[in-house]
Amino acid sequence: MMIAPMLLSVIGLIGLFKVYVTPQMLKTLFNGATLHDMLVGTAVGGISVGQPFLSYIIGGELLDQGASFYGVTAFILSFVTLGVVQLPMELGIFGARFTVVRNLLSLLFAFLVAWAVTYTVELLR
Repeated sequence: MMIAPMLLSVIGLIGLFKVYVTPQMLKTLFNGATLHDMLVGTAVGGISVGQPFLSYIIGGELLDQGASFYGVTAFILSFVTLGVVQLPMELGIFGARFTVVRNLLSLLFAFLVAWAVTYTVELLR
């Protein structure tokens, strides 16, 4: 029963982000530089948190609007795996050590996988 208020808060924050952060707003953040786009994609995805099917839709829109593949891939990965909005709830349920390690690994892999996927796609073209 103690989890209910935290869970409702997380759901409310995620709902606010989904309403107020549009794909057009996200596209303006990307400038085409590889590292910058991966940093921005990871940061925005980690803050906005959502379900995989939503990330694919937003990612597709970002690609259509000219965002780099590096940034979009990092965004999709961090959108699903990083949990900045969920940190208070996750800390309360799983503890600090698990939460910090999981989020740091998710952050690291968002960069590594974004680079690897983009590199592989460019090789296959």
